Amino acid sequence: MTSGHDVADARLHREVAALHRRGLTVEVLGLGVASSGPPEATNRTWRRGGGARRAWHAVTLPLHARGQVVVALDPDSAAGARVARRLRRIVGRRSALVADVHEDYDLLLKDRTWASGLRGAIAALWARLGIRAARAADLLVVADEHLMRDEPHRLVVRNLADLTMLPRPGERDPSPRALYIGDLRRSRGLFAMLDAVEAAPGWALDLVGPLAPEDRDAFLARIASPLLADAVHWHGRQPPRESWTHATGAWVGLLLLDATPAFRDAIPSKLYEYLACGLAVVSTGLPRSAEVLASTGAGAVVTDARGAADCLSRWLADPAELDRVRAAARAAGEVYVTGDDLTAFADAVAALLT
Repeated sequence: MTSGHDVADARLHREVAALHRRGLTVEVLGLGVASSGPPEATNRTWRRGGGARRAWHAVTLPLHARGQVVVALDPDSAAGARVARRLRRIVGRRSALVADVHEDYDLLLKDRTWASGLRGAIAALWARLGIRAARAADLLVVADEHLMRDEPHRLVVRNLADLTMLPRPGERDPSPRALYIGDLRRSRGLFAMLDAVEAAPGWALDLVGPLAPEDRDAFLARIASPLLADAVHWHGRQPPRESWTHATGAWVGLLLLDATPAFRDAIPSKLYEYLACGLAVVSTGLPRSAEVLASTGAGAVVTDARGAADCLSRWLADPAELDRVRAAARAAGEVYVTGDDLTAFADAVAALLT
């Protein structure tokens, strides 16, 4: 259940697939279009809206949940689910609460241009209420080791690559093509990617994911420009399996995130997925991403869009070097895959049913 995420969310799909493999029946309550939800679940969706509508969803969606275990994927719905759990107990209905914390919500707000003034204060309050609900949950799940370190009984379920949702590594297309899959906003490298492709003639770029409203006008103007109109293709939000079909034949995966407070200690899940697809990776110097690429030889670390453009141009001029990097990516991709983490998650949820 989520009041903030679209049902096409990749982590949601991975967790639902794991629960389904465990033999559990799953219902998903979230935003967007039901057909984009996990195919293993019954999906019920609501319309996305602004902050007021999201707060309303956070309060009301938990009351619609029919499961014996409620998994909350964001702080808003965790807080709402905690209240709903108390109300159910009053009328003699019991349900367990699982809180899934996959980002540092306080730090993430510093990456949002809208999170200032009264709106930012309300969002920060929601984040704190969500963290408090997570601490009181029957099961606390986190997406990385750096999250909620002070909670000794958390279960770490990393965002590793789920091979059932990805194409197998294969040959690259005849023409050079870079790929980015995920949220599209300035801090996640949206305009850095456009700058890089513009400065590296011959390259095309596929972008798959939702576009931040505050960046929409500038983005659409850029990709309509003569230098980018034929090179950049935006495919919008797609479910994970459909999103990753664009990796077939791609040469490179881009990861040009800014060093924001929320990103510095994290590692993007798409890094693992790029590797599993056999794509060479071009990344900015976020410490943990840079460490993976340095230890595996599966890509290049750059400081900015100019560095990314230089790397793309070098690989276009020397495809043999690119193929060596892609071979290293393919080898690394066999390591960073889901397995025990998701199995432990499904087992822990199943244990709450007994």
